[in-house]
Amino acid sequence: MARSSSGIVAGLTAAALAVVCFLAYQASANAPDSVVAPSAQASGPSAQPSGKPDASKQPLAVPEDSDTGARVVYALKDRRVWIVGGQEQALRTFTVMPSTVDPLPGVYQVTSRSGSIKGSDGVMIEHVVRFANVDDVAIGFSAAQDNSMKRPDPAVKTGGVRMKRTDGNAMWTFATVGAKVVVVP
Repeated sequence: MARSSSGIVAGLTAAALAVVCFLAYQASANAPDSVVAPSAQASGPSAQPSGKPDASKQPLAVPEDSDTGARVVYALKDRRVWIVGGQEQALRTFTVMPSTVDPLPGVYQVTSRSGSIKGSDGVMIEHVVRFANVDDVAIGFSAAQDNSMKRPDPAVKTGGVRMKRTDGNAMWTFATVGAKVVVVP
């Protein structure tokens, strides 16, 4: 018995180490250049009109006016999600494929979750995190088990905001029932 349990522990430790190394690689590969190689330029106010993007802003920074505290931020226009910790640090950010029905900008809470189900488009999905309803369509984050992020059929009302499975795993761990979800334009 002792040999088999120590083998299991060793295997689990090796698997955990591999996951941590993979996530560290993924984080470094997706880090913006401004984080990898700090700029020598001083940051200051921009001379650009307010209607245009500010080139000095970090493109992957958590959007301003996205509330405070631990939360999930979903930017509709950017098709991007941020998982934000309690100290206002972005723990993770990733792109998503929006559904055909969008929630209105505002503050929501996670209302329910499902481990694995068939999506309204017939695709098997996992780590479903629901946070809103629009015209009887449940809106939530999910990952297709085949890791696809296909554009949904515009003729069908769907509420699944799709992400890659690794991002879905992070969402599932962070966004428990009651967690705050902030939708910004």
